[in-house]
Amino acid sequence: MSRLNELAGKVGGLLKDRRETVAVSESSSGGLVSAALLSVPGASAYFMGGAVIYTGPARDAFLAVDLEAHPGMRSASEPYALLCASAARERLNTTWGLSETGAAGPAGNRYGDDAGHTCVAVSGPVELSETLETGMADRAENMELFALRALELLEKALRQAGG
Repeated sequence: MSRLNELAGKVGGLLKDRRETVAVSESSSGGLVSAALLSVPGASAYFMGGAVIYTGPARDAFLAVDLEAHPGMRSASEPYALLCASAARERLNTTWGLSETGAAGPAGNRYGDDAGHTCVAVSGPVELSETLETGMADRAENMELFALRALELLEKALRQAGG
């Protein structure tokens, strides 16, 4: 069992035990966060849905985030990750929202972030965000590390909230 699936099992177990739900907004992890959470038997008890928000039109359609209401905010930042986590939670009426936004590689993004940069966030009873810099340009490896960090942050939030 991969480290990602093992962690998803722990997080899924915590969510099921607490009868709580999660919605996911992810970007450079390309759906790996959702796939890991869905790999856990009984995921329908806690996983309400997720979207790969890879473009502005996807953000508009799936999260209904109006960036004009948030002047100066940019993708691949902790405030943006929190905004996406909160929007996913609100759109799907879940206990928790989880998001990831970054640059998997092999090149950086248009905001000046190097490959291997991502921001992850959790919105819910506890709000957390953090930035990960892997220092690597390997796209597939970064995607897996981004998904892993997102699930680690969700587990941390669940434990802080008393789970």
